[in-house]
Amino acid sequence: MDYVAIRRALHQIPELGFEEVKTQGFLLDQIKKLPQDRLQIKKWKTGLLVRISGTDPSKLIGFRTDIDALPVKENTGYAFQSRHAGKMHACGHDFHMTIALGALENIVRHPVKEDVLFVFQPAEEGPGGALPMMASEKFKAWKPDLIFGLHVSPDFPAGTVATKEGILFANTSELFIDFHGKGGHAANPHLTHDTIVAASHFIVGLQTIVARRVNPLHPAVLTIGKITGGFKQNIIAEYARVEGTIRTLSQDTMVLIKEDIERHVKAIEIAYQCKGIIDYGANYYQVFNRNAYVDPFISFCARNEFPYVICDDAMTGEDFGYFLKELPGFMFWLGVGKTSSLHSADFKPDELALAQGVKVVSTYIRDGV
Repeated sequence: MDYVAIRRALHQIPELGFEEVKTQGFLLDQIKKLPQDRLQIKKWKTGLLVRISGTDPSKLIGFRTDIDALPVKENTGYAFQSRHAGKMHACGHDFHMTIALGALENIVRHPVKEDVLFVFQPAEEGPGGALPMMASEKFKAWKPDLIFGLHVSPDFPAGTVATKEGILFANTSELFIDFHGKGGHAANPHLTHDTIVAASHFIVGLQTIVARRVNPLHPAVLTIGKITGGFKQNIIAEYARVEGTIRTLSQDTMVLIKEDIERHVKAIEIAYQCKGIIDYGANYYQVFNRNAYVDPFISFCARNEFPYVICDDAMTGEDFGYFLKELPGFMFWLGVGKTSSLHSADFKPDELALAQGVKVVSTYIRDGV
């Protein structure tokens, strides 16, 4: 299997959550090229569940990869850049899928003792595919006894494994707030309820939540990344929208922040005579590595001389956290060398990490579990 060619083919067909039709078709084409005698395949929406029978199984080992892309206009200069306008694999899911396919081929051609389940999950970037996939009868019928996954990172050299005990990724929540007021002529502000002013004061007020309401020892981020409203410079806006994200390393802190946001919205409604509607969008549970599983994996890396580091926890979010909430397992970073950050339009991971990722995943399934 040519990992570079597969990654580049996937890179050209990025699709958003639950729209991964071409991606699913490509994955199926690659899997159907393999010997089928020990393979079982189930489709779930735009995702896949692929089970490989072991030689003398006592458990089912799961490996999950995400398959969706982001609404980002690519600026890499690649000859193989995205053919889908305004969409890009800017988070490395083309790498994740390629590594999963490579490990799957390895396990099919070189049988292992245990049964193995490869989970190709859609909609990780939103609206969230983990929970509905786990709730499906198809997944429940093949529920693994343990599960692990990886995510590429530009913070580590290509091929380096990085992980830790406990929280690896944060609790996250999207944040969308719509303010509805009363528009009118800019010359008659007293006859209006200005949502631009209301939204502006709301954003300023939010800055006190992390600074004054959250325990300084409990990491939290509350960021407003987008504000829209109005149509013309001399018309007072009857509608404004605020969009942001909340990230915490504690579920209790997430609850506290949301409660405070709701109080701020109520205060704005009273002060500026408008209506505020909150939508928390996609919420992702923390990725928590259980010591009983990540410690043996770290020992496995050392034993096999795979380069690894113990990393810090991160404020990034991943809906793989829902798998780990219900199932034993862990997640790790796979370094892809220095490049721009995840989700950026010029994210260019080092393809040398592909073969190393396949080797780590397949060897762990074979010898480490």
